[in-house]
Amino acid sequence: MDTRFLESFIAIVDGGSIAEAARQLNLTPAAVAQRIQALEDEIGAPLLLRAGRRVAPTAAGVAVAARARRLVRDVAELRIAAGRGTPAGELRVGAISTALTGILPDGLKRMMQAFPAIEVYVVPGRSVDIYRQMLDGELDVCVMVQPPFRYPKPFCWSELRAEPLIVLAPEATEGEDPLDLLRTQPLIRYDRRYWGGRLIDGYLRAQAVVPRDRLELDSLEAIAVMVDRGLGVALVPDWAPPWPAGLALRRLALPPPVPVRRIGLFWMRSSPRLALVEAFRSMMEV
Repeated sequence: MDTRFLESFIAIVDGGSIAEAARQLNLTPAAVAQRIQALEDEIGAPLLLRAGRRVAPTAAGVAVAARARRLVRDVAELRIAAGRGTPAGELRVGAISTALTGILPDGLKRMMQAFPAIEVYVVPGRSVDIYRQMLDGELDVCVMVQPPFRYPKPFCWSELRAEPLIVLAPEATEGEDPLDLLRTQPLIRYDRRYWGGRLIDGYLRAQAVVPRDRLELDSLEAIAVMVDRGLGVALVPDWAPPWPAGLALRRLALPPPVPVRRIGLFWMRSSPRLALVEAFRSMMEV
């Protein structure tokens, strides 16, 4: 069985149409349709339901898709192994939002120059979500917040950046004591579903600060904009730039000891794509 036919089938399932799969694979729709017909003939069952331009997998197609993904991945790993130490293939990278803008771009630029045969597929998400995807084998490496618990021994962690908590206040806000501002001003809170948000909530409790919650948002950039507009103050990690442009903010340091959100790489030490992960690490840890 030609694995290119399986790759075409997976592209259709993911894209929802033959046209979208053809675009991704740089083929004509007719060529993709021919591959699917050959695959259905070889398997002996229809794999797709066609409704106009949209398609969806049949029951047989759903069963085949899961196995096809594993088979295509295994073949890619065989190609990596046959590369005699030359990193090549697909690397699936999970990344939190602030890493997508402040950490990942420069590292990816260096990597694509040094290892042009590595194809990087980036999956954005919360640390808690991409962590689970790592455990399920859906990702090869993550740029995320350090887990606030002991992770399984087969996995590794390497810190890239330490981000102390700071208080953000509108430029016109009076007062220099950051804890006093947290007690007296409305709080634009970082979402407690995020590990960083839980770190902040724990600090507020430890300092016996009962905030006047006004909003709870899952975007640090949006929180900064809300503070700039005078809607309240915020307690956030001092995340990697760029920050939103044109904001008039005061960034106030907390009295020590200051909690720190740690951003780093998380991967499995026995990953079949370890050569690719190590190449990625070497470019991110510069």
